[in-house]
Amino acid sequence: MGTHATERLLASTWPRHDVAPTAELRSAGIDDRLLAKAVRSGLLLRLRHGAYIPAHRCDALTPWEREVARLDAHVEATGGASVYCLASAAVLHGCSVWNVGPEIHVATTYAGSRASRSSDTATHQLFLAEHDLTLVERRGRHLKATTLVRTAADCARTMPFEQAVVMGDSALQRGLDPRALRREVEQGSPRGRRRALDVVDSLEPATESVGETRTRMLLERLGFEKPHVQFEVETAAGVYRADFAWPRLMVIIEFEGEGKYRNHGPASDVLLAERRRETLLMEQGWVFVRLRWADLEKPDEVRRRIEAAIQTAARRSA
Repeated sequence: MGTHATERLLASTWPRHDVAPTAELRSAGIDDRLLAKAVRSGLLLRLRHGAYIPAHRCDALTPWEREVARLDAHVEATGGASVYCLASAAVLHGCSVWNVGPEIHVATTYAGSRASRSSDTATHQLFLAEHDLTLVERRGRHLKATTLVRTAADCARTMPFEQAVVMGDSALQRGLDPRALRREVEQGSPRGRRRALDVVDSLEPATESVGETRTRMLLERLGFEKPHVQFEVETAAGVYRADFAWPRLMVIIEFEGEGKYRNHGPASDVLLAERRRETLLMEQGWVFVRLRWADLEKPDEVRRRIEAAIQTAARRSA
């Protein structure tokens, strides 16, 4: 069977989920020989032993969607018997994570446990009471994970600072009360408590995406004054809501990430209306700086652009 015929067969028989376990594929008529051939030809990717995804579907995933796919692969290959924690629990709770690595994180009750251990799994000795655990439904299964507040606290204690703030901001967007998170950190393990409290102090519930969190943190590292988040400005064409703004300086910072307008109607109509409001604001003297993912890795360039925008706004208002 040629590559094109194999591709057509996979497309016609693949189960409804992107990530599928070997047993489900066999039931659909995709045997081990066909699986091996599809992997060799690049049509399929093996996410872990016993779990596969079509390559073209994996290519279409965003980085955070790939985190979900890796977790689905672990669940499908192991039967979902683990207790998920840290970044993996965060993903199950619907939180965004960034740059957390490919490992799946599961909790164990004693050191040296080999439960669910493999090259893609990190085990953590955690002392969990019943109130620290919850069931999360995922693809028809009820998976055991640490609660959202316990997950956020554990991430704040152990993750690098920026990754922990990204996860924490997202947890607040999912409804986590920041006061409950602070109590969890203060009353929980002393390990990493100071670091975790620094994370809690840095959270911003109005931040709406990973890119916005990272932009906010970059502005802080560069020494700029704290901006207003999700700042609303009235225009003749309606309210413009800026990701970040310095009203006194008349400067707006926007993070232009993927999906910014995806959930707000037809993208072209929304974008045109947004640009109309932006034009009206520029006529009033506001200056815009638009940042993308790649810009966040160029702090000196971002500093230069923002300082130039501040100077331009000052000249216009002089």
